[in-house]
Amino acid sequence: MRRGIFAGSAVAVLLLTAGCGLSDNPSGKSDAVQPVGDSKQLGSLYGSGSGSGSGYGSGADAGYGGDTGAAAAGAGAAAGQLKVQELPNLGSTVTDGQGITLYRFDKDTAKPPKSNCEGDCAKAWPAVAADDASAGAGIDAGLLGSVARADGTKQLTLGGWPVYRYAKDTKPGDTLGEGVGGTWHVLGPDGKPAAPAKPGGAGADPAAPAVPAVPPKKGALSVNANAQLGNIVADGEGRTLYRFDKDSAWPMKIGCVDSCVDTWKPAKPVDKAEVSGIPAELVGSVKRPDGSEQLTIDCWPVYTFTGDKEPGDISGHNKQGLWFAVTDKGKKAKAA
Repeated sequence: MRRGIFAGSAVAVLLLTAGCGLSDNPSGKSDAVQPVGDSKQLGSLYGSGSGSGSGYGSGADAGYGGDTGAAAAGAGAAAGQLKVQELPNLGSTVTDGQGITLYRFDKDTAKPPKSNCEGDCAKAWPAVAADDASAGAGIDAGLLGSVARADGTKQLTLGGWPVYRYAKDTKPGDTLGEGVGGTWHVLGPDGKPAAPAKPGGAGADPAAPAVPAVPPKKGALSVNANAQLGNIVADGEGRTLYRFDKDSAWPMKIGCVDSCVDTWKPAKPVDKAEVSGIPAELVGSVKRPDGSEQLTIDCWPVYTFTGDKEPGDISGHNKQGLWFAVTDKGKKAKAA
């Protein structure tokens, strides 16, 4: 056992996944016990899950930003006749009369209708005026309405949800606002977030056999198809799994300890027989400093993010430039 393992106050962890990192170990030895990094040095990097570092606070990190692109020039402009546009990764989406994508905000409410996007938020997400808005083909006119904003103006609602444009969408067909902050979504014709049609639904090939939707077993792994990141790994409840750049696969180190785990929850190991969509040989586990077991994918410890509120949310991706979703190949997803 190497003397450095016991130096100072470092805590050792035991890598339980056979073969992890051996291809990167020039000695070929299987001694996988390595010291954990100093968590105190990481405190300002992983954030506390609230405020500016959480992705749900104020400013650019909340997905509001201060960037008022070309679409912001239409702030407060009427939508005209709403249209339905079919997009490959999002299905039926709603646009204004000029083809600009429209959005909804999960922190608003529909019953009763209320907008919670003001100030800097409203600069990045201009409210769509209710005046002169009308329903085009595929949209139920009875779902259109309005809500009074704090400044007294009337904002368009669809299915009770206040409607917005995104300042960074500069041309018809842009959907750069989809998934921002895990709370902004392209609007579907029913007022719900847009989503691809399910197998067997409208427009499906009637000759194709129906594919039943089988929910993953609790504790299993599955793969979510994300419009921005591609195929990413999720736990059995659909929550996105992340890896931390301050951890490492070889030598094995765990940098997220102490208060870090209040925000980034270590994922529990799973039975390989319950894994779908990802090679079982990539799945393993590691013993954490507190003695608990943590799931690993391709030898990297993985976590869930407390800022993700719904299955499929990716608000933890690229957080502080250190946290990244994991692909179905076990690799780090590219920055969105």
